[in-house]
Amino acid sequence: MSTWNRTGPVVVEVDGSGENLRVVDYAAAEALRSGAELVLVAPYAAHGSFTPAMPGYVPKPPAELADAALRVAVAHVRHREGYAMDLAAVTGEGSRTRVLAHAARAARLLIVGRSHNRGPQRLVHAQANLTLARRAGCPVVVVPLSWRPSLLDRKVAVGIDGTTLSAEALEFAFGAAAAREADLTLVHAGLPAEHAFDDGDPGHSWISRADQLLSETLSPWTSRYPTVKVTRFLSSRPPAAALVHESGEVGLVVVGAHTGKLPVDPVARHSVAAMTCPVAIVPHHVTPAERTDDARRDAAVPTH
Repeated sequence: MSTWNRTGPVVVEVDGSGENLRVVDYAAAEALRSGAELVLVAPYAAHGSFTPAMPGYVPKPPAELADAALRVAVAHVRHREGYAMDLAAVTGEGSRTRVLAHAARAARLLIVGRSHNRGPQRLVHAQANLTLARRAGCPVVVVPLSWRPSLLDRKVAVGIDGTTLSAEALEFAFGAAAAREADLTLVHAGLPAEHAFDDGDPGHSWISRADQLLSETLSPWTSRYPTVKVTRFLSSRPPAAALVHESGEVGLVVVGAHTGKLPVDPVARHSVAAMTCPVAIVPHHVTPAERTDDARRDAAVPTH
């Protein structure tokens, strides 16, 4: 078992937009639920985007804009939640990834908003959030800017494929479901529809094997979280499509994500880009053995 359900603050990105306050609301709810400190972080660039094509316009320095955004966000949280919540607000100069990753180095959770961009640009932004999860070292929740509280927040879904990656996602999902008093849906996808029930040996059909895999994967967690109601969902859709479809029925989807120097994970990237609800990216804990293997591959000399 890993340590994703850990202590530490809830960190949230502040960008100064009105819609971002919904992301702040989501983070405040997570902090209240866990009794954690809420840390508001506003990254800013060293230089603004002033252009001489705008005569008479004197832009405010980026640091001043970041401070103003934080003041608005703090006032918003205090107005909604009062002064009982532990709250901190910090600005940071540098790239978004560097500033947020540094702020979240001891966090239990990092929460960011999802870009308005469509098409390829949304995939680019999703990839940036996968990289952010790797750099931060903690789960990153990507919240649609249209998010509002609803009864669906009492439902959580998680993608399962039987690997260590999905086991880590399952740990986080059980913790999130227990904290929300929510039901948990396990999504196992990739079912070959034409051979689902009989692939020559009824005792070894895909569904039988999938059910056995889910039972083995669940066994450490059902006893640890006896109050969480679990539903198993098998789908013939590709994994990303199955998770995106399920996102319309739940308040949080949890996906495991590969890590590395360049975290390339098409399933996680597409899921993050296309979800209609908040999605938690749980980065893979790199084991010492995996770290050694990566070092060996980096040191390998091509022979052709």
